Formats: sequence, structure tokens, C-alpha cells
Amino acid sequence: MSEKFTRETITSVTTWVPGKLFSFTCTRPAAYKFTAGQFARLGVENLKKIPSEPEIIWRAYSMVSGPYDEQLEFFSIVVPDGAFTCHLSHLKVGDPIYVDKTNFGFLTTARFESGKDLWLLASGTGLAPFISIMNDPQTWDQFEHVYLVHSARTAEELVYQDTIQKFSTHSPLLELHEDIGDRFHYLPVVTREKVDGCLDKRITRLLETGQLAAKAQHGINLDRSRFMICGNPEMVTDIRKVLKSMGFNPARSTKPGEIAVENYW
Repeated sequence: MSEKFTRETITSVTTWVPGKLFSFTCTRPAAYKFTAGQFARLGVENLKKIPSEPEIIWRAYSMVSGPYDEQLEFFSIVVPDGAFTCHLSHLKVGDPIYVDKTNFGFLTTARFESGKDLWLLASGTGLAPFISIMNDPQTWDQFEHVYLVHSARTAEELVYQDTIQKFSTHSPLLELHEDIGDRFHYLPVVTREKVDGCLDKRITRLLETGQLAAKAQHGINLDRSRFMICGNPEMVTDIRKVLKSMGFNPARSTKPGEIAVENYW
């Protein structure tokens, strides 16, 4: 096997929205370590012999699984005619998938030197790293409250509902933090239809109008609030602009800040 990657096996496939959204798990290399929020490079064989692509096609995918889980889990959108997902979406249990031995990315809670409230702002498959982050005990040691904001176009795209709803009642983390039910706050957003219990505006607008701040025990402010953003580039850029206008700045390796981002494109 290559010194750069390992050959793993698909162990489960879940279809969330037919033709649009699915997730899958695979075996985890024994030596593979990562920090919650990071992403992996996954490879699939070019079985359709797409001339413009190599023998193994590689793409970046954030881990849904926590850093201590036995398997690796990933969440994907189906891109019509996409060179990678046209192969990935047809994989079955028992099929091979390749995992780069190196982990990547800086969307981790280590980006923040202070803060009490962690805001996880996601659109679409940008939800993936935030489930991983919420399943890391370090997150609950570091922050008093965690606010998960997941924006989708329709209600059926608000996936992982069982995982999210059971998070504060059946999570193994309750053995370490029995008050997670009081500290975890889920704020679903649906932008193209009215759904009971869901906010109905883009996250940028919810920030501008103060609707998100109104959901927080201590509001949104520079002393307490830290933001992680993951989704399509337009969404990430727009939210960063709004937060900057509110006085928040990116967290950099040389300068503390209040915003950490990850793009899927």
C-alpha cells in the first residue's frame, strides 16, 4: 500500500435525500488521528474512466465522526456529473475507499484563546465538522454554551435529526458533562419554506436583525461569543462581512480573534 494513503472499506451508507444528500462510514486506519473539525482527503477509483481524472480521484471531506470514534463518517452532496461524487454516490457496503494518512484543516476550537459561547454556523453539508466538534469532550471543557445553527433550503435537508436531538440526552459525553442538555442549543433554519420551530431567514439576516442574539442566554458580544462558519463560499463570505461589521475578527495563528472558517469549495 502507498506510503501516503490506506485502502479502507465502506461499512454503511445512509441516503438522506435521494439524489441529493447521503452519508457513509468506513473503517478507520489504526494510526489515523485527527482533531475535531478537521477534514480528510478521500479517494475513489476512476471506474468510469473519466479521461481528465487520474486512476484515483481525490477530494476533501470533513469528518462527521468524533476524534475517538472507531469508524470514520462523512456527509456528502451529490454533484450532478461530478467526477468524484458520480463514483462516491454509487459505492456500496464492502466497496473500497482510500484515505490520505494526513489530516487537514484549522477549523478547530484551538483557534480561540478565550470565549464562553461557541456559535457553529453551517449551511448544507457544512454541518459535518460541527457534529464532530460537538462530540469532542474538549469542546464542552472549553465553552459554557454551544449554539448549532444549521441552514437548509427545505425541511428534508435538515439531516442528522436523530443525532442532534439525542445529543443532549443519550450522548456518552453526559458521563463527563451531565448538564449538556442545558448548554446545547439547536437553531434550525429553513429558507425556502415555512416550517414550525425553524427560523426562516438567511443566517446573515438573522445576525443583522438580532434574532440569533435573542436566542442566546448572554446575547452576542465580543467577550463571550466565538464563531465557526462552514458552508458554501458565498455564505461564508457574507457571514464574515456581517460579523466584521459587528466588531468580530478572524482568528489567525499570529493574532487572536473570534471567527474561524472552512470552505467546501
